[in-house]
Amino acid sequence: MSLIQPAEWSPHRAMWVGFPSHEDLWVDDLAAAQAEVAALALALAGPGAERVRLLVRGDAAVGAACALLGERSGVEIVRAQFGDVWLRDTGPIFVKRGEETVAGAFRFNGWGGKYVLDDDDLVAEQIAAAAGSPRVEHDFVLEGGAIDADGLGALLTTRQCLTNPNRNPGWTPAKAGSALGEALGAQKVVWLGEGLANDHTDGHVDNLARFVAPGVVACPVGFGRDDPNTAVYGEAAACLAKSSDARGVELQVMRLPSPGRILDEDGEVVPASHMNFLIANEAVIMPVYEDRASPLALDALAAMFPEREVIGLSSRALLTGGGSFHCITQQEPA
Repeated sequence: MSLIQPAEWSPHRAMWVGFPSHEDLWVDDLAAAQAEVAALALALAGPGAERVRLLVRGDAAVGAACALLGERSGVEIVRAQFGDVWLRDTGPIFVKRGEETVAGAFRFNGWGGKYVLDDDDLVAEQIAAAAGSPRVEHDFVLEGGAIDADGLGALLTTRQCLTNPNRNPGWTPAKAGSALGEALGAQKVVWLGEGLANDHTDGHVDNLARFVAPGVVACPVGFGRDDPNTAVYGEAAACLAKSSDARGVELQVMRLPSPGRILDEDGEVVPASHMNFLIANEAVIMPVYEDRASPLALDALAAMFPEREVIGLSSRALLTGGGSFHCITQQEPA
């Protein structure tokens, strides 16, 4: 029976969200990160029309989540064991096998061995069990943020991540494409090159380019003369403009402003991206970083999703952990 990874804009049965729960990891940013995730959960449950299932670890984090959400939020708290909140990469990737929803569980090695935390290897199993979906194990490393699907058999990814020897040694684009075909039903892989500067994920595509409709891909354009990723964005857009999807349709590239040069407290460039937006049933939630480009990016994204409410929410505290809204979530298709 054929497999297909549904597009993110297809209907969801639930949206899984990770809640920052470890004080030793988040330190001074814990409370702010929890508040940002709570705001995301409320937006998803409200305008987003999602069944939100918030993965929380420990009594202290449960108490913080309940206090931030309130009694009538509609957000379900699911107690679980996990290393950190990055469910896009540690959780399962749901696919459709005919009418059945199946949870694909992949090996996770801490983004090439950089951040290996206890219990992250248990996340896919726990979510699949709570969702009531059969779990299918795949014996290769794959993170959900490394790929983006159009629901018609095409995937976006980067060579920097997917053929990196710190994931699956010896993988070529051909070997990767074959594995993605067997596990996710991919018929065509569109290969981009490098990802954002200082991205510890080694260039996850969900910070660089995203399908927003069949045959249509969004990609940033540099904002400001000192944007550290201007060349990367230009190379990705040029590659996409010369590519086609699994149907042979040439891709249309839509541009939106990047946040520009965003620095951490030590003055280092961080991989802030408006592309880490999350497509909900009736809304799109875009991360903002107190950057001047956010209003322009929100307008551009609204033009791409005229049938959904586009909402900008702060993700500055989450970014201190290395990611944003797309990174801490995983959609469960209807």
